[in-house]
Amino acid sequence: MAPVTEVRRAALGRVARSGAAGLTGAVAGAVAQFVLVVVVTRAFDITAAGSFFTAIALALMVAGVAKLDAGNGLIFFIARAKTYDYRGISGYVRAALVPGVLVASAAGILLHPQLGTAALILPAMVAADIILAATRGFGAMRPTVLYDGILLPAAQLALVTATALAWNHGLLTGPSPQSWLLAAWAAPYPFVLLLAALSLRGRLPRTPYLCGTAHDLWRYTAPRSAAGAIQAVFQRLDIVIVAMLAGPAPAAVYTAATRFKVIGQLANQGLAQAAQPRLIQALDHGDLPRARELYQATTMWLVLLTWPVWLGYAAVAPWLLRVFGSEYGAALPVALILSGTMMLATACGMVDVVLTAAGHTTASLVNLVVAITVTVLLDLALIPAHGALGAVLGWSGGVIVKNVLPLWQIHRRYGLRPFGRHSLSALRPGTWAAA
Repeated sequence: MAPVTEVRRAALGRVARSGAAGLTGAVAGAVAQFVLVVVVTRAFDITAAGSFFTAIALALMVAGVAKLDAGNGLIFFIARAKTYDYRGISGYVRAALVPGVLVASAAGILLHPQLGTAALILPAMVAADIILAATRGFGAMRPTVLYDGILLPAAQLALVTATALAWNHGLLTGPSPQSWLLAAWAAPYPFVLLLAALSLRGRLPRTPYLCGTAHDLWRYTAPRSAAGAIQAVFQRLDIVIVAMLAGPAPAAVYTAATRFKVIGQLANQGLAQAAQPRLIQALDHGDLPRARELYQATTMWLVLLTWPVWLGYAAVAPWLLRVFGSEYGAALPVALILSGTMMLATACGMVDVVLTAAGHTTASLVNLVVAITVTVLLDLALIPAHGALGAVLGWSGGVIVKNVLPLWQIHRRYGLRPFGRHSLSALRPGTWAAA
């Protein structure tokens, strides 16, 4: 049998390669989303662009709430069920899907006047996310990278670009382009759902249904469901509040200037998706040295991969923002605050993932409630007078709280720190080459 250190190095190598795959999808998705924003801001006036971005933010926020964080609950139980040959795991998948799809369907009916076709696609958005999470629970990153990271944003970019060209050439008509743009943006989700379902079908063992699976799943996930809903609101609420308090034009400026924050969010998500099942297993078995190694290694990778992006964005923002149009050049302070905040957040590592992997879902919920409260209070105080600048200050305050609180909690409970002796060792070539 291989020594413990070799086994851990091999496991870390698998996380590194899975994280790299996740990051590849994150970069591809971020580039496609950035280009989509450029297309919309160049093809339409600032008010129309702001209305479209606000509608997208609302759709993603509602879908994030409707997921009830069932995907992370599935990862938790699938990762633990590996020890028992995944006995009864198909029941967990069904128990995770049904409530989310029902909530998304109800939300779609209520929001159809605001979202149009996009409201009808909300159940597909939710189901696809939950099913892809289940494939990650089985250790497969490829479906998430290919379908959610690359295919979805690329298809959205192609369809929105085609729609913009058709509208400007008079091939599409209506009181505004928003309904057409939203339909184009929403159209790829059913295809992503189909591909995700096929991927899961090949991995999901046919095991008998076990009584109590739904109860077990939602007993663990319920506190995290509220936290997941708040997290979804936290990620998108700033754009909606800017539109409500200052109008669609400032919302367009704010969306353009903060478009690059999706890189940090997706990079963190890519590494978290790769490391989360192994963190759950390590903490479930009380293996703090392994958990410490995973946490410090992923934090170092995250810093090295994203800090150059934030420093580069801060340096070229005066020129880059003008790519969206002349009206967007005034958003330079927003870009600078965004860059500094994301560097600080990245240096904390994936603290909330560690906290929830240890089973502290209630603490995670409280942290998010505090963070979103700080954000909303700052937004209400600052946006009316300062517009997009006030919004980014509110968002920054919430992000700092959201990272510092769980950082303090995992250090107090487990002695975990984002940097330590495993930080540099994670960069050894053998880590990535380990089998």
